[in-house]
Amino acid sequence: MGKEKIRIGVYPGSFDPLTNGHLDIIMRASKLFDLLIVGILKNDSKQAVFTMEERVSQIERCTADLKNVKVEMFKGLLVDFVREKKAGTIVRGLRAVSDYEYELQMAMLNKHMSPEVDTIFFMTDIHNSFLSSSVIKDIAQHGGNIRGLVPDEIVDEIYAKLMVKD
Repeated sequence: MGKEKIRIGVYPGSFDPLTNGHLDIIMRASKLFDLLIVGILKNDSKQAVFTMEERVSQIERCTADLKNVKVEMFKGLLVDFVREKKAGTIVRGLRAVSDYEYELQMAMLNKHMSPEVDTIFFMTDIHNSFLSSSVIKDIAQHGGNIRGLVPDEIVDEIYAKLMVKD
């Protein structure tokens, strides 16, 4: 018998910051792959609040117990990163029907550029369906309670970076 092929998935995003919705997808997807790479996209057209290094650190701390999860930064096309990592699957999360239209377009474009790569969609847990990094940033900037919406490990870090000081 030949060598077993390792199943590698890539879960891409900006994760600025990581939410409990993201973490839920990471935990569930990690059960399907031998290696799940959380790919943090360096998008020069977006002004991120947290540096790439801060985001890598946040995700690594929050996934430390998931031994098959690795966090990496990437630039450029997702399909190029996926091919470089020899992954066969892109993991995406869906919160609502409105997410589906955009994600379907992206999945079809990725399939066109890289026919050997599949995209799988995870429906978010109902408790996280209203979460986005943008909402978290807005709440934190105004001193609202983000506990229970982001991993406990990074709550204080988010407040320190975002909370408006008078």
